[in-house]
Amino acid sequence: QVGGFAWENCGDRRDPVVLQSLSVAPDPISIPGSLRVSAAVNSGKTMASPLKAVLVVEKALGDLWIQLPCIDQLGSCTYNDVCTLLDELIPPGTTCPEPLLTYGIPCHCPFKAGSYSLPASDFVLPDMELPSWMTNGNYRVRVVVSNGGEELGCVKLAFSLQS
Repeated sequence: QVGGFAWENCGDRRDPVVLQSLSVAPDPISIPGSLRVSAAVNSGKTMASPLKAVLVVEKALGDLWIQLPCIDQLGSCTYNDVCTLLDELIPPGTTCPEPLLTYGIPCHCPFKAGSYSLPASDFVLPDMELPSWMTNGNYRVRVVVSNGGEELGCVKLAFSLQS
């Protein structure tokens, strides 16, 4: 099986938001299953609403990479305001879920400038109904976050998925 989990920053060197480190285990990721994640992000700028995120999700088909469409908010989607989505998932005034709470990582906008670090933490991936296109295979994702047309950061991820 080709690949495995990998990541890299893809933005301009002057982008204010930079992913310092990211590790994910196991590799490949299993759904349902447990996922251990550690990460560190450095932000030189407060990130406030509207925080736009553009995702391009591609799946390997032999030697070709096919861009997957945006279906039910999954895939190659543009989220015009991540802050609003976060407020829908975690209503304002609600405590941030663990392990974010323990490590002082905010779950609502604005995200103040600074360094955020998540030591190795376990997350349970429930048995969820994945879209039919999200089958076993190798994927790559490019995420660009911007505010008012200014690029804040860009990250590329690659991973393999098995059910």
